[in-house]
Amino acid sequence: MYKFLNILMLGAALTAPAAIAQERHYEDKAHHDSHTWNSDEDQRYRSYLREHHKKYREFNRMSRKDQDNYWNWRHSH
Repeated sequence: MYKFLNILMLGAALTAPAAIAQERHYEDKAHHDSHTWNSDEDQRYRSYLREHHKKYREFNRMSRKDQDNYWNWRHSH
């Protein structure tokens, strides 16, 4: 039983940082607000990419101009 609890606690400790790291905050200066990047925002971002015929690229690796284009689209949808 003791071994099982240790494995369970170790698993939780290893997965917790990954869950926390998935949520990021982005400032949208043009619209004077901030956005939390979570699974819902990621889904909308992927819709934006499909609509604009773009390949997936992590949002934080996009140029500032491309990020601004996304936020403009996001505010209109």
